[in-house]
Amino acid sequence: MNGPEIHISFAPDLGLFVSADRRAGRTPVTTDGASSLGHVVESLGVPLTEAGRLLVDGRPVDVSYVPAAGETIEVESVARPQPVRPGAPLRFLLDVHLGTLARRLRLLGVDAAYESEDIGDPALAALSARERRVMLSRDRGLLRRRELWAGAYIYSDRPDDQLRDVLERFAPPLTPWTRCTACNGRLSDADKDAVRQRLEQGTEKSYDVFAECVDCGRVYWRGAHHARLEAIVSDAVREFGGAPTAG
Repeated sequence: MNGPEIHISFAPDLGLFVSADRRAGRTPVTTDGASSLGHVVESLGVPLTEAGRLLVDGRPVDVSYVPAAGETIEVESVARPQPVRPGAPLRFLLDVHLGTLARRLRLLGVDAAYESEDIGDPALAALSARERRVMLSRDRGLLRRRELWAGAYIYSDRPDDQLRDVLERFAPPLTPWTRCTACNGRLSDADKDAVRQRLEQGTEKSYDVFAECVDCGRVYWRGAHHARLEAIVSDAVREFGGAPTAG
């Protein structure tokens, strides 16, 4: 016996998650009459991290709402900038495939934890919940895990576009050159004499300004790659704001 039939449409941004026949507009869906709207949306391919307002006959409802026969559902994309839970710090967790994005976020002073090894979806979701971090991933299955504290799908496979997407979506405060790109720790000014033993001879002779990670001890200076990193920082600060502190 068939259940109630509803009609559902998705915002254009969500088209990549749904089947081709659902991208053109409103389409019918037969439900079981008991499942929540959130379950229906996810069953059609859209992670709830990517769903914005859910409208039933034009009125907003919660994901727990159980749709009834004949209702018209609209699934909007998330509002930008997207607020994360009130009172919590905005920080991120990235999976093993997003190492370049993690380093660029850290370069901009954004708190971005990153697992360089594949620890598995359950462990990542638990870490997101324990440390209250927004999970960033291109893994749709991971983003559907209920224990996630919060999450967001990374739409592009290009680091430049990935960075712009995260900065536009969440608008994190930017404090460039304040985090270790290797471990996410905080940087502090370092006296040349204090780090001299860890420098190669050419570096010691060529540079006088250094920073050191307070967590892992890595030493930073304006080396050969500084111009490229400076361009990333300058572009981000110009487009999204922040203090372009000296690197």
